[in-house]
Amino acid sequence: MASHRTGVREKAGRVCLVTGASSGIGLATALELLRAGHIVYGAARRVPRMAPIVAAGGYALPLDVTEEDDLQRVVSTAMDRHGRIDVLVNNAGAVVHGAAEDTPVAMARDLFEVNVLAPARLAQLVLPGMRLRGSGTIVNVSSIGGVIALPLGAWYYASKHALEAFSDTLRMEVEQFGVDVVVIRPGIIRTGFEAGAARQLREVSGHSAYSRMAEAMARAAEAQTIAEAQPDAQADVETQTDAQAQTDAQADAETQTDAQADGAGLESRVTDPVVVAEVIRRAVEADRPETRYVVGWQAEALLNLRKSLTDRDFDARVTAPLL
Repeated sequence: MASHRTGVREKAGRVCLVTGASSGIGLATALELLRAGHIVYGAARRVPRMAPIVAAGGYALPLDVTEEDDLQRVVSTAMDRHGRIDVLVNNAGAVVHGAAEDTPVAMARDLFEVNVLAPARLAQLVLPGMRLRGSGTIVNVSSIGGVIALPLGAWYYASKHALEAFSDTLRMEVEQFGVDVVVIRPGIIRTGFEAGAARQLREVSGHSAYSRMAEAMARAAEAQTIAEAQPDAQADVETQTDAQAQTDAQADAETQTDAQADGAGLESRVTDPVVVAEVIRRAVEADRPETRYVVGWQAEALLNLRKSLTDRDFDARVTAPLL
């Protein structure tokens, strides 16, 4: 069936729901959309941290994305007040660090609940209205970890790969109704999420057969936390960051695979969340957005490196510094 876009896509004044909006990419996105003249509902567990959104003229709603009642409530709140939701930014996310063998399956289930099932459920809740209006945008914040995978993050990478596959199928299904589905793949972003990575790595795998690898990666995570060095570096567990997966941070800080690709070291260069927020705003306002946006320092370099190597060569490149 051919696409038909019957709705009017406003450049400003769109009603936007942003999850994981208490810090990092989520907070930056909410503020960026407000500056552009949109109506923004920020949602997260830690409501006080969304004070900047309220100060800028937006709305802050409490949200635990694992609770069905909460998901329905935030959607109905926006619908009751403004009659529609034009944009959904699924930014809330979590990460689990540790060897696949060591990580309790219960932790993996919880991770998938946040990273895959919650975005999917919110899409289900906003799509009926978008279909009726013939217009809408769903932005799923993934990670370069949705393409590559590194040691001690199997469940995180699996969740991001799943989110990307879900997004592809959803895009093919809803395009006929004038609804766009966009995936954002950030690179190394300054969010502070790695502050808890070292602790979790040591708790989960610090005393197992994978302890040597876990300790090496824990030290890399600590180095990344120091590199970010921002005052409010305690991220909400629901704030999606792609650096949150030891994916990019450890690939860069510890294994330096990207440095091998372009000859440059880490040098504490991480991308401000505002840069990602600007890309999300452009996608939201575009008449025909790209299906995927790669943004952030070394994101393209890491993806290109992965494409250029065989599986065995890539494995050797990323595991050698950890063993």
